[in-house]
Amino acid sequence: MKSSATRSGAGGHARTPCDAAARAHSSGPLDLLRAEFDGVHDVWRSASGMVYVAGPEAARAVLGNRPAIVAETSDFYRTRHGVFGPRAAQAEIGRAARALMHHHLDARRSQLPRLIHERLAPRSSWPDAGNLLVHEHLADVLLHPGAPISLRTTVGKVVTRAVLAGARRRHAPPSRLLLRHRASAALQAEIRARQHRRQHHGGSAGPRDLLDVVVDGCGPATASDDLAEVYLSFLFAAVGSIGFALGWSVHLLGTHPGCPAAPDRIVREALRLWPVAWLFARTPLRAVELGGMTVTPEDQLAVCTYLVHRHPAYWERPDEFLPQRWAAPVSRAAYLPFGHGPHTCAGATVTLQLLKDIVGLLIHDWRLSVIHDGGGPQVGPALAPPRFTAVLSPRANSSGRR
Repeated sequence: MKSSATRSGAGGHARTPCDAAARAHSSGPLDLLRAEFDGVHDVWRSASGMVYVAGPEAARAVLGNRPAIVAETSDFYRTRHGVFGPRAAQAEIGRAARALMHHHLDARRSQLPRLIHERLAPRSSWPDAGNLLVHEHLADVLLHPGAPISLRTTVGKVVTRAVLAGARRRHAPPSRLLLRHRASAALQAEIRARQHRRQHHGGSAGPRDLLDVVVDGCGPATASDDLAEVYLSFLFAAVGSIGFALGWSVHLLGTHPGCPAAPDRIVREALRLWPVAWLFARTPLRAVELGGMTVTPEDQLAVCTYLVHRHPAYWERPDEFLPQRWAAPVSRAAYLPFGHGPHTCAGATVTLQLLKDIVGLLIHDWRLSVIHDGGGPQVGPALAPPRFTAVLSPRANSSGRR
C-alpha cells in the first residue's frame, strides 16, 4: 500500500517488517500487534501497511467521527448492498431491541439457576457452552414460540455452524454457503409474511421477537434480503458476542480462584482485558493528522480496542486481571468495549445485565475451576476465548436456587 504517513511527531511512527519480526514471539495477530505497539506511539503504520490506532484519544476521534474524518460506517448494520439505513431506522431498531431484550431478561431471570445447573454442571466445554446457554436463554426473544418450527430449527443450525468459535474450520465452505442460502430464504419468507400481515391487517401491539423489531423498524417496501441480514447481525451479536464475553468472564473467574470481586467488576475487567469487538476498520475521508501521523483516503485505519484497553499510560498493570480496580472511579477514556460514538453497540446495557446475572449466580452457587486445552485466544472478527473445560461443584448454600 502506498504510504503518505508523516514519519516524525509523537504519534507518527513507522514499523518495518524487520522491526515486527524482531519483537514478535509468535505469528498470532495479537502477538504481532503487541510487538509493534511500543506504548508511546499511539498511531503507527504496521508492517502489513494497515494504520493501527491504539491511543484512546485517537480511537475516540476515529470512532466518534466528529468532525467527519472517516467515511461513515456501521459495524452492525452492514449488508451486501452497503450500510443499512437510514440512520433513523437504525436508531429505532436499536431502541426497540433494547426494550424487548430488557423485558425478556427481567421476565426470565428466575430461570437462569436451572439453566446453569442443567447446561453447565458438572462439566462443560467452552466457549461453546457459553454461546449455547445464551442461545437457549434468548431463544424466545430471537424468535417467538409461535414462529415456524422450521425457521427456529434453521436459526439453531446457524448458531452451531456459523456462530460458535471455530465453526468455519469445522464446516466446509460449500456447506456454509448452502446454509447461508437456506437461512436467508427462510428468513425472507417469514419477513415478507409479517410485512404482508402488517400492511393488510395492521401492526401488532408490540414486537414479539427481534425479527418483529427489524420488520417494524422499517417501511413495508424495505427489501426482505436486507432485513434478513440485519436480523442475522442481531443473532451473531446476541449469541456470539455475549456468549464469548461470558466465556472470558468464566475463564478469568476460574483461573483466579478466590477473587474477591463483585460480578459487575469481574465482567467489566473481563471486557477490558479481552474485548470481543477488538478491531474497528475505517477509511479516512481526507488527509488528516491523527496522533502525529498523516493519513489519507488511500489508507486503511484499524482502531484496536485490545491495545487501547492495555495502554500502559492509562492502565496500571494493564495485562493483569484486577477486577478490584473498578472499586474506585476509573477513567473511561481508555475503555471502549462496545465501541464509541454514534455506532456504539446498541445492546451494551443488555449485555452487561445478562453477564452480571450469570456471573453472580456462578459466584454464589458454585465452586468453579478451569482446565485448559493448551491453546490461546481464538482470533477472528470476534475475539473468542481459548478452548477450556469448566468444572462446577455446588456450594452448600445453593440448593434452594435450582
